[in-house]
Amino acid sequence: MSDYRIRPATLDDEAVLVQQRIAMFEDMGRQFDATVLASAYAAWLRTHLPAGTYRGWLVESQAPDGTVVAGGGVTIIPWPPGPNYAGDRLAFVYNVYTVPAHRQRGLARLVMHAIHAWCRETGISSLALNASEHGRPLYESLGYAMSASPMMFLALD
Repeated sequence: MSDYRIRPATLDDEAVLVQQRIAMFEDMGRQFDATVLASAYAAWLRTHLPAGTYRGWLVESQAPDGTVVAGGGVTIIPWPPGPNYAGDRLAFVYNVYTVPAHRQRGLARLVMHAIHAWCRETGISSLALNASEHGRPLYESLGYAMSASPMMFLALD
């Protein structure tokens, strides 16, 4: 891991954050309009990064150019206390992505540890995520489990 360093994402990282999100969906085989997604996600970042409702972390190589090779983040969601979690905020993890040439080196795990540490420091003790088939083994090794929650989704026009 001495070949890498992790740091918080800033608005100056907008282009790489957008690129990672697009690459993540492409790797999952999703069909979408990358131009529309890039524009919408960049606008979303410009609102949510400064507000602190989105927190991101990026992994840079220790090479002189400091190329970003992995990253991930969380959206902090106000959450009403309930029988399974009495906290008032939930961290939803997403955009965990590693550039193919740097995979299988523990970088996604490094990102997840940074997310977990930040959540602990800020008093958030419940996290959720949607796992791709490729990411599921990592998340399970970190203690994530499929939920018995009856959550359902509806996409309105």
